[in-house]
Amino acid sequence: MTDYQAMNQEAWDKRVAIHVESRFYDVSGFLAGNSSLTEIETSELGDVSNKTLLHLQCHFGLDSLSLARKGAKVTAVDLSPAAIEKAGELLLKIKVEGNIEASFICAEAIEFLSGNEQQFDLVFTSYGAICWLEDLHSWASGIARSLKPGGVFYMAEFHPFLDISAGLKYFNTGGADVEAEGTYTENCDGVEMEMANWSHPISEVLNALINAGLTIQHFNEFPFSPYDCFEGLTQTGEKRFALIKDGHAMPMVYSVKAIKR
Repeated sequence: MTDYQAMNQEAWDKRVAIHVESRFYDVSGFLAGNSSLTEIETSELGDVSNKTLLHLQCHFGLDSLSLARKGAKVTAVDLSPAAIEKAGELLLKIKVEGNIEASFICAEAIEFLSGNEQQFDLVFTSYGAICWLEDLHSWASGIARSLKPGGVFYMAEFHPFLDISAGLKYFNTGGADVEAEGTYTENCDGVEMEMANWSHPISEVLNALINAGLTIQHFNEFPFSPYDCFEGLTQTGEKRFALIKDGHAMPMVYSVKAIKR
């Protein structure tokens, strides 16, 4: 594990305790039967029942388990031991619902992919994930190897325009940005943790997937976020929050769907 990975693991371990207690994640609602998936990935992923699915950077498993509730056979990976422990606890609590198939592995995403020998129908990642990865080419190559022929990779991610509007860089200059930052839930109480992240322009994401041998099926952009987790947002619909500049909604999320031919 690199120094950056150790730094991020420690920070995410601390975030887990905060996030589990937050209204943002609404764990009690999830345990009562609510899905944590948003309208974007729900509509674009389609039917996942009986499909083997690898979820990268799963945090403490709400999306993983929501996909398992929809019938997917889920393997989920995250860097944080605290997150994986909590995900396992939640799995035990919902197994009483019936046929929930999910397993959780504590590993850094790219390191997991480099050693993984299983192939899946779907590989999935979403929202605030790739900024924690240094090398997208290794990431994309690992995703391609982890897909069955005809398998699909899907990601929904925050648009890098948000970084630009916050005064951050758009292009990947090779080095990590290290800073102390709070988390995005309403109950962080000003707690800050030192973390390392990397900028990845959309061209880098798409070219990494193409160079790994995947065929892009769609690239979509959305003028709203399904999460109210940035400053200055205006609610424009149920679970839709927009960044309005000069009367225009700015791009907030993009999604990519790619297939292994």
